Amino acid sequence: MAKKRAEIRDKSRDTGFPSRDAIIAFIRAYPGKIGTREIAREFGLKNAARVELKRVLRELVAEGAIAKKGKEVREPKGLPSTVLVDIATRDTDGELIATPVEWDETDGRPPRIRIHTPRRPLPGTAAGVGDRALVRIEKIEDDEASSYRGRVIKVLDGARTRLLGIYRTLPNGGGRMVPVDKKQAGRELNIAASDANGAEDGDLVSVDLIRTRGYGLASGKVKERLGSLSSEKAISLIAIHSHDIPQNFSRSALQEAEAARPAALKGREDWREVPLVTIDPPDAKDHDDAVYAEVDPDNEDGMIVTVAIADVAFYVRPGSALDSDALQRGNSVYFPDRVVPMLPERISNDLCSLVPGEPRGALAVRMVFDEDGRKVSHSFHRILMRSAAKLSYAQAQAAIDGRPDDITGPILDPILKPLWAAYKLVKQARDERSPLELELPERKILLKKDGTVDRVIVPDRLDAHKLIEEFMILANVAAAETLEKKGLPLIYRVHDEPTVEKVHNLAEFLKTLDMPFAKAGALRPSVFNRILSQVKGHDSEPLVNEVVLRSQAQAEYASENYGHFGLNLRRYAHFTSPIRRYADLVVHRALIRALGLGEGALPDTETPETLAEVSAQISATERRAMKAERETTDRLIAHFLADKIGASFQGRISGVTKVGLFVKLTETGADGLVPIRTLGSEYFNYDEARHALIGTRSGAMYRLGDVVDVRLVEAAPIAGALRFEMLSEGNEAPRRARREQGRSKGADDRERHPNTTKYKSSKKSKPGKNARVQSKAKKTLAKAGRASRSTGGKPKRGKS
Repeated sequence: MAKKRAEIRDKSRDTGFPSRDAIIAFIRAYPGKIGTREIAREFGLKNAARVELKRVLRELVAEGAIAKKGKEVREPKGLPSTVLVDIATRDTDGELIATPVEWDETDGRPPRIRIHTPRRPLPGTAAGVGDRALVRIEKIEDDEASSYRGRVIKVLDGARTRLLGIYRTLPNGGGRMVPVDKKQAGRELNIAASDANGAEDGDLVSVDLIRTRGYGLASGKVKERLGSLSSEKAISLIAIHSHDIPQNFSRSALQEAEAARPAALKGREDWREVPLVTIDPPDAKDHDDAVYAEVDPDNEDGMIVTVAIADVAFYVRPGSALDSDALQRGNSVYFPDRVVPMLPERISNDLCSLVPGEPRGALAVRMVFDEDGRKVSHSFHRILMRSAAKLSYAQAQAAIDGRPDDITGPILDPILKPLWAAYKLVKQARDERSPLELELPERKILLKKDGTVDRVIVPDRLDAHKLIEEFMILANVAAAETLEKKGLPLIYRVHDEPTVEKVHNLAEFLKTLDMPFAKAGALRPSVFNRILSQVKGHDSEPLVNEVVLRSQAQAEYASENYGHFGLNLRRYAHFTSPIRRYADLVVHRALIRALGLGEGALPDTETPETLAEVSAQISATERRAMKAERETTDRLIAHFLADKIGASFQGRISGVTKVGLFVKLTETGADGLVPIRTLGSEYFNYDEARHALIGTRSGAMYRLGDVVDVRLVEAAPIAGALRFEMLSEGNEAPRRARREQGRSKGADDRERHPNTTKYKSSKKSKPGKNARVQSKAKKTLAKAGRASRSTGGKPKRGKS
């Protein structure tokens, strides 16, 4: 490696400033993290040459020759050293081939990872086709078939022999199981009458695969009847089973939970007289964070804010059965009708729930702020506390707004008003920090007692929400700062800045709105905030918010820190909810170890390398939960709208693709597809820069963010998909856009197939080609429930 670097350096010195190839080669050859400083040092560049180097690096990033993550540059579209994979197949030599579980399809096809299988694999590392595993990988330069070579660290899931589907009876007895997983579409199982286990037509069933055949249908046996799809109560089960979300705790974990006893004062500070209060949603089942604020006695214009978090680490020890089950889950999963918790209810809803009047163990951070809202100091404490009150957001806000009730009245002056005064103080520093300020209303599904959908609402965004959110962010920052100062490994919550490509696409889009995009200097959230402030209150506000959101990266967990772009923070870790997030539990253990706070500390065996593996695993389980929650919402609303075929709705165009428009309904937030073939008799071109479909004859334009009226023509509850018919006329496209569309149409002998974006050659078409084009929209409908959504931007409690 050193010899190779020396050769690169010597060649560059012969020609003065290093060539682009030399810079790329050096980045590939460098063994560790690398940025502008390391490159300049290696090639002896100073002053003006460093400025030129930065310009060249920007060009290389824009061209895709290298990638940038924070201040680090690297090879593009690479994978981390530790990655979660699905083992898909074997090659002709019999070696296992895997692909990453998480991969952005906009980066092209996922890389192939060749799995090395040792003669004597360690326990828990023997993998096979169909397994999901945690793998340590390295780049392969000379293998055309595969991009990476990997070694299995741990097998997480065995090959699937159990499937989920809808049971359909047959006239001659027995039945068929139709899979609910879109990837298993067409793979029906034959169920003999003796293997139906009492299943009835329309039941959601779990089926064991008992026999496969070379020809014909495979056979299965109904293992469990999960309910009828006539009730929405069964719909969340589809996501739970199809995503392999563990529902049942191991016997050992349940025994450990039942044997646990409440935390005592021994080894703790007694804070039972401190009037900490919990403020949560009205339907919250666990209450794991409490807050209190008071005037700083050493600075009357400053405030002291205390955040206390349930001491989960006291009950869930490293290496225990509870710990193993929690890591497997990674986080709790929240559905409209149920919660799949990370920990048994004995822990989450009892011993670690900060219920009023009951002594509870907690880990607390005491933060001192000056008159400008800047943190002066902080300290962590292991305490025994007693919550003074359990409040909902609306209840606390009503008291501050002059409408106290029997609970908030007595605590309004001594507890609630100091909390709001402290929030007003720290908000100054927050506004100065200028995190990303996206306005994206969140919808919530309310169910009736029988589990059916009652209505969909958009809860008000109150100062009470913002207060708790900001105090939690400040506590998370304090945890990261303490552990960095102590030199302990930890799991960061990181959020990368947008890629050069996405920023470029955003700038091109803003040009179509005649909005300049000033991106000189370092990219900061304030750059996007300036854009958002320009459209505040205008018709284009929802559209611009949506496009800015899509330009952002996705937050994740990592043992290496590259900051949190959305919150505009240099270091950030999750500390405030160890009941429902494994990352927070690791941070609690690290603080206990760093500060010598007693039992339940992070083991000495935990290193940045082992935490990298944990980070990869829980990032995957978090995305699994988000996908399951989103799919369940889509299915519930599709089920709710299934009896409203033919009804008209108002919505907003939420996605524009070559095969049609996605429309989000205003009332319910449901997403559905308007296939391009149904838009009219003329041809529609896809304008990527404008996020629009534009008619080539009339110039009618349907654009992302437009308010439109649609008619529901099809609902597929199992897929969570809806199909609409457009009722609104398109807006008139700008003259420049129409000219561009005319040029793209061409003046030669090419014709467009009606209502598609595919060219129809003057030569004879291949048989079946038009049928494939016509079916493309239908395939997209099946995927509508998985319509592309980006995450990032506005921090939400528990998500940022």
